[in-house]
Amino acid sequence: MPTEPLQKVLEHAFDDIGVARKAFIPPLRTREIGRITSIAAGIAKVSGLPGIGFEEVLKFPGGIEGIAFNVDENEIGVVLLGSYWNLHAGDSVERGGHVVDVPVGDRLLGRIIDPTGRPLDGLGPLLSGDRLPVERPAATIMDRAPVTVPLQTGIKVIDALIPVGRGQRELILGDRQTGKTAIALDTILNQRDKNVLCVYCAIGQRASGVAKVIATLREKGALDYTVVVVTEGNDPPGLAYIAPYAATSIAEHFMEQGRDVLVVYDDLTHHARAYRELSLLLRRPPGREAFPGDIFYIHSRLLERATHLRPELGGGSLTALPIIETEAQDISAYIPTNLISITDGQIYLSPNLFELGVLPAVDVGKSVSRVGGKAQHAAYRAVAGDLKLAYAQFEELETFSRFGARLDEATRQLIEHGRRIRACLKQHEFSPLPAPVQISVLLALTAGLFDRVPLERMGEAEQAVCAAAAEIPAELVGRFATADKLSDADRVLITQLAAQALAGFVPPAEAKGES
Repeated sequence: MPTEPLQKVLEHAFDDIGVARKAFIPPLRTREIGRITSIAAGIAKVSGLPGIGFEEVLKFPGGIEGIAFNVDENEIGVVLLGSYWNLHAGDSVERGGHVVDVPVGDRLLGRIIDPTGRPLDGLGPLLSGDRLPVERPAATIMDRAPVTVPLQTGIKVIDALIPVGRGQRELILGDRQTGKTAIALDTILNQRDKNVLCVYCAIGQRASGVAKVIATLREKGALDYTVVVVTEGNDPPGLAYIAPYAATSIAEHFMEQGRDVLVVYDDLTHHARAYRELSLLLRRPPGREAFPGDIFYIHSRLLERATHLRPELGGGSLTALPIIETEAQDISAYIPTNLISITDGQIYLSPNLFELGVLPAVDVGKSVSRVGGKAQHAAYRAVAGDLKLAYAQFEELETFSRFGARLDEATRQLIEHGRRIRACLKQHEFSPLPAPVQISVLLALTAGLFDRVPLERMGEAEQAVCAAAAEIPAELVGRFATADKLSDADRVLITQLAAQALAGFVPPAEAKGES
């Protein structure tokens, strides 16, 4: 190869570099660097950052981030989002220039992340380019539409008596170990093939409990349409504080694309405790029952983000199922009453029913859905209209009958019918039922077809009716999901199928008496 052309190429290259070097003007960028003045459990005090903004991200040594929580004249109270064991007073702190955010998008489906977007499932980094702030303003009133479409949970007692609509906020509360998470998981499992995406947010949970939930979602095939946001009990309280907001931002991204989303906060008791811990460490004055005065505000601004958008904005919805833990069945405690006043209804789980084996242990008398009834399918309203009243009457009469009072025949029949209602409302965990099956069972129940079945055979009888629901014509099944009411012919058809299925469960003496 001749050396002369190569020499000319190099000379041209060096000339170009020289011109570029002379034309280059280094940009001047100011950086604010502060110092840590003190470190405590999950928080830090920082000085020397005069331009800091509220909730701005601060960068600490070792890649640890924090949020500016208290912005005072001479000092900044910072909530740390990582392990703080290697931080010391005097370490430098730099402004991040942005608020804390989280990755969003379809690539999060099936992934398990922490509230800052770091993957926890060992499947590699998240490749989502879009990010949203974890704190966002709720949709305005003018951007919202009424709740008109039901969110089917697959649980008979809820879909019939305490219906939930898409865009609603329905609180799940009860004592420890009464099945609160199981109801939320059943609802997630029932969204398969219903075009509803799910976000499950575990706040301060035990690692073993979170692993069990994830294993259930994976086993049932629900992880494909679910994002799991996790903070464990030993994580810094700052992560537990931002977890539900991060989960809501992930859900809002899908909602703004016109999709329906379900978000579960499990549970907000841990969220309230984490916020109380941070507030007291930052010297915020406690208020009623030792919680800071703005504890209501942090939960209301979270749950206000659940809504149903107008069709002009895509028509997407965000349904929230917050979970709260009560102590000794006290639903009038401070945090439960706060959340009851924020949400559109509550599903209360009774430990007494749980001990009796009535699962799910939903106390129908203390549970209510304030807007879900408007979204409930007409077929449900037709078959479940009198069911709640009959069940409430049964509970009152059952309590009265325990005193040994002599009962007349009508009262005895009411009690026997109520016992069969209770037996039919029982349901195994992680086995949600489709709408046609539920309506068949409920219609047979309201028609009194189960009243002749012995109580000990109710489980088998219900399974027979569920199997018979497969014979319902497709045309009638399609009408279950519309606003059309059931016609008399529809009722007769379903009742006949249920009666045929129950024929083998009626004792011979009663069957002979009927004929």
